[in-house]
Amino acid sequence: MKQKPKPRPLSGNDNDMYAVGISAIVTIACAGATAWLLQYTIQSFQDSNTMALLITDAGVKSDDKNLEHQLSTATLAMKATRDIAMAMAFGSTAVLTAIIYRIYRRS
Repeated sequence: MKQKPKPRPLSGNDNDMYAVGISAIVTIACAGATAWLLQYTIQSFQDSNTMALLITDAGVKSDDKNLEHQLSTATLAMKATRDIAMAMAFGSTAVLTAIIYRIYRRS
């Protein structure tokens, strides 16, 4: 009878691959969310009623409450997009720093 091969323990290369793979998955998810939020915002700003607004020190005012809500939501979407992009940049920087540190530590 053939014996099943024993699973080999994780090596450093496997851990690097896991880190890169997880980083790629998170990056893809963040990029998809960013693209969706930007598309929503672009559509909101392309509405012909969007330009009929009054900008005051208390915020944006319009005679159409739906339009005010749409513009407020678009502004929040832009802020969320910024936050996602910053998180993606910091996360990718941390992974890159860890990989560079590991490469220099081996040599």
